[in-house]
Amino acid sequence: MRKTRFYIESYLDADEAFHFARKRLATRYPDAAHDHDYFEVFLIEHGRTAHWINGVTQRLEPGHLAFIRPGDVHAFCADRKTGCQIINVMFRVETATHLAARYHDTIEGRLFDADSELPDLHTLGPARFARAVTVADQLQTAQRSLAAIEEFLLVLVNRVVHASSSLNASTPRWFAEACSAALAPDVFRLGAAGLISAAGRSHEHVCRTCKTVTGMTPSEYINRIRIEHAGQLLRSTEEPIEDVIEACGFENTSYFYRLFRNQTGTTPRAYRFANQRDPFQPESQT
Repeated sequence: MRKTRFYIESYLDADEAFHFARKRLATRYPDAAHDHDYFEVFLIEHGRTAHWINGVTQRLEPGHLAFIRPGDVHAFCADRKTGCQIINVMFRVETATHLAARYHDTIEGRLFDADSELPDLHTLGPARFARAVTVADQLQTAQRSLAAIEEFLLVLVNRVVHASSSLNASTPRWFAEACSAALAPDVFRLGAAGLISAAGRSHEHVCRTCKTVTGMTPSEYINRIRIEHAGQLLRSTEEPIEDVIEACGFENTSYFYRLFRNQTGTTPRAYRFANQRDPFQPESQT
């Protein structure tokens, strides 16, 4: 496919930091694919589309979120039956460079800083898809300021794609959505049964897929989420440890203590002592 280049100056005035568009895609490929001198994020909102990217064709549906880099060459062709509407946000290279440097521990090598052949593509479950649309709606009516685009991107990083950070584009959509759902307390409190119920597949099928995608059994995967939640509660509240255990869905205290030590290397009490800070009583300086 032939290639052309798009330039950020065609979309932004000098004092603007980003461009926002909701667009229905054409049902045929353009005469030429394009790359650009800016970054973009797009979210499939309705319908389906073929996405030709760096020589590979992806089939995208609602909930697919992509982080496109300047050198990526791509083009769209919407499904003739369903059509396709996307949310597209373009932003300057300087913004991406700043965020990747400032938050390198979170962003380095992934999202818009990915160094893979294909750009980062995430499959959002219903709750995170709805959240992504909400923050996009807020961006649509915001001033085209640097603060607004940085806030939008950080919300995507921290509250939208975090659940799929250990997954990849080849992960089955149903499993990615189940993993997203499993972050909710009313799901992970049920243990492996919560993940399997969210997946809507047979126990054996979920076990095989979970092992292939994450390297863990459903119980191991859910328990990791539960222990992470326990750590958050221990750091940020004064709830008795017994209440924390119950809030995470554990009925066996000894089992919880064993899992917690295996995952954190310490006991819940020692973890709280090392990580909790009183906001009204600063630590003494020595």
